[in-house]
Amino acid sequence: MALKAISDLRAPILAGTVASITGTAATTAIFLSAFVAIGATKEQTVSMVALMLVFYGALSIILSWRFKMPLSVVWSTPGAALLAGSSITGIGFNNAMGGILVTGLLLALTGLWPKLGEIVSAIPKSIASAMLAGVIFSFCVAPFAASASYPALVIPVIAVWVLLYWLAPLWASPVAIVLAFTLIGLNQGLVVSASDWLVNVSLIQPLFNLGSIFTIAIPLYLVAMASQNIPGIAIMNSYGYKVPFRASLVATGLGTVVASFIGGFVMNLAAITAALNANEQAHKDPSKRWIASVSGGVVYIIFAFFTGIAVAFVYQTPRELLLAASGLALLPTIVNAFNVMVEKTDERLPAVITFLIASSGIAFFQVGAAFWAILVGLLVIQLLRLRRPFSTEA
Repeated sequence: MALKAISDLRAPILAGTVASITGTAATTAIFLSAFVAIGATKEQTVSMVALMLVFYGALSIILSWRFKMPLSVVWSTPGAALLAGSSITGIGFNNAMGGILVTGLLLALTGLWPKLGEIVSAIPKSIASAMLAGVIFSFCVAPFAASASYPALVIPVIAVWVLLYWLAPLWASPVAIVLAFTLIGLNQGLVVSASDWLVNVSLIQPLFNLGSIFTIAIPLYLVAMASQNIPGIAIMNSYGYKVPFRASLVATGLGTVVASFIGGFVMNLAAITAALNANEQAHKDPSKRWIASVSGGVVYIIFAFFTGIAVAFVYQTPRELLLAASGLALLPTIVNAFNVMVEKTDERLPAVITFLIASSGIAFFQVGAAFWAILVGLLVIQLLRLRRPFSTEA
């Protein structure tokens, strides 16, 4: 009987472990790039990654156990790419935390007032996807740009990524990123000291200005909803799970608010990780698949103890190589965004304009490109839908 019970748990534990390992390996470099971009110190970056791993590990465990379904909570990867964008340079660490705090409040409010979620859902997918594609465009170009300066380091990594994307897409990004940092470490002579294992947590005072609200808070909220929460809920629904919308959004929103006071980041429901934990490979019995996300949560917490090593490597890695490693993980995201951008013929021009503005890095009145991209894209769509005043049609 005991052996049968252990065998019964093997599949969900393995599924949750694989999902957490691949998800963390494929995205951590992007978050490290983001926090370097906003001026976080090495100690603040170590604290952020470690605490966030603990936060979303704990929330994954609590929500999955409470509702007996595989609810995976993760950080917002596209949101981190937005944070690392050149358009936010100069906002500062404390103002960035203010923007993240407001994002958390908006997420919690969406859980309490679903009408807000409906408003976000009303934004054309082409515009939301174009904004996302523009935000991460510089990351996706980075591997190919860096191949000219560091051909021996970057070209083999790109080749491995392409080969694995053909053979085993799930492992393409994690393996490529591990290979990238291995080659970088050997080439650059990166070292880890005993102090790199330490995690020092300190309170942060979030500050607010136009940039923190319009460049960070609103775009981060839209990205978290459009590219993570809404797809995550849809994926769960496809496997027969009715996600507790209010509890999930309030928990991740308030968790984000708390995290902003200790240098943390945005939390949301997983999309890809959700699929890995919710499918039949996690367990034949859907009522037992929640064990997968609980196991994944435990793995996240274990990873928190090794944060210092990853951060030590990042702070010794040339920025060009760091962006190259991060960009490979975002290639599937931008491919999907481009597909959605051109899906509807009558929305292609507004979507392309949105993409170009978002990728330009422009800023007006301390407000970055992501906000203006969404605004202009929506205005152009409305303009094209109006009847032409000099139309010759009857």
